[in-house]
Amino acid sequence: MKFTHSIKTEAEINLTPLIDVVFLLLIFFMVSTTFIGESHLSIDLPEASSEDVNIARDQIEVSITRQGDFAVNGTALIDTSIESLKDALLQASNGDNSMPLTIIADAATPHQSVVMAMDAAGQSGFAHLSIATRLGGEK
Repeated sequence: MKFTHSIKTEAEINLTPLIDVVFLLLIFFMVSTTFIGESHLSIDLPEASSEDVNIARDQIEVSITRQGDFAVNGTALIDTSIESLKDALLQASNGDNSMPLTIIADAATPHQSVVMAMDAAGQSGFAHLSIATRLGGEK
């Protein structure tokens, strides 16, 4: 009896299709990724000093009480929603969002209210934002 010996070939894994698939996935994720353009506000950090600072007449003042109620240029808002605050800011500025905006908050104001006022200013397009403070001895 004669047995025929077959020649065994080494099994090979061809990586070329795998590299192609990975490359196509990389391109897909690069193209489909959304890049969010964040708006940046220039914020003047408060500094306490003993000298009086002249306040510009054509500016908007947002006052926040310790309960979190808003007032724009001395006019109290009906509710504390961000939409009503944005409407009041646009109405007070007559659509001119290049006006400086000052946030005046009580020392016991919840942080959420101050952040909401800053967010409303940013969404309305105001770029000149400052936060008012008072001297340490003043009450």
